[in-house]
Amino acid sequence: MIELNEAVKSARQKRPRPNDLKKYISCWKEKDVLGSEIVDSFVMILRTRGCAWGLSSGCSMCGYINDSARESVGEEDLIYQFQEAMKKYSGEKIVKIYTSGSFFDEEEIPVSVQDKILNVLQEKTEKVIVETRPEFVKTERLKGINKIEIAMGLESANDFVLENSINKGFKLDDYVKAATTINDLGIGVKTYLLIKPPFLTEKEAIEDTISSAEKISKYTQTISFNPINIQKFTLVERLWRNREYRPPWLWSVLEVLKNTSKLQGNRLMSSPTAGGTKKGAHNCGKCDKNILEAIREFSLTQDINHIEELHCECKDHWQYALATENIAKTQGDLLRLV
Repeated sequence: MIELNEAVKSARQKRPRPNDLKKYISCWKEKDVLGSEIVDSFVMILRTRGCAWGLSSGCSMCGYINDSARESVGEEDLIYQFQEAMKKYSGEKIVKIYTSGSFFDEEEIPVSVQDKILNVLQEKTEKVIVETRPEFVKTERLKGINKIEIAMGLESANDFVLENSINKGFKLDDYVKAATTINDLGIGVKTYLLIKPPFLTEKEAIEDTISSAEKISKYTQTISFNPINIQKFTLVERLWRNREYRPPWLWSVLEVLKNTSKLQGNRLMSSPTAGGTKKGAHNCGKCDKNILEAIREFSLTQDINHIEELHCECKDHWQYALATENIAKTQGDLLRLV
């Protein structure tokens, strides 16, 4: 949709663009799962030129381009960032390399740098997780790479939602082709699905996420449900400030997890960014902490009991919202909201 594309670009116009090419964005440690074992993982975000799609247009909810450099980052600077981040590494079994873009985009990270990073990590760790858009998945590039899982942000398996709500820049078929290529090479696939893209009601969003998980379950080993959080200089932030968007309820996240827990062969997880705040998935404030902890425990253990018996009086308000909300859905009203 041309109008949505232009609205996304308009929201990004005033974003800051840091230019310290030797400074990585962030790194931290967190729990994850390796096989059936809960282990420590090390996460680093390198500063690159940013997502190729984000540079030309971008997704309606994504503000990660804000951390990208104002120019292409050279090989020496990328390696320096990696080496500096690795000074905080202390033997974690999983290492996650994020770039706010695509690890396998050669314009973002040259092949020589990709190889150096992967060679180092495959000697030190048991599993490396990287992210990429499907257009950068190439058989010849991935052959011979071991101990790796490739994550892709599909967001929704509904092409209408991808185009008219998220402005994703690719379709379900593109994801399927990339996931099939990855699986055929014996590499694991992790897929991100979005909870509550703009212009969907809470109920529609829940249904879309559950349906999407069911459609893609055979192509991916891990499904990560990502409830929208409000990121700066995005169309979603503009809608939120205009009171035309509310991040999802945590009850909705639970509903998605409960209804997809029956899927066979998939590990399900969710780690709500800014959870419990007004800019992230939240409930009334009283129950948020307990529900976030339950979601974390379920994500690590896959034990549905962690998320089954949770109660708060605000659940009635959530159910009322599902029954009564009415965000405009026709194309004309979509454009008006943009």
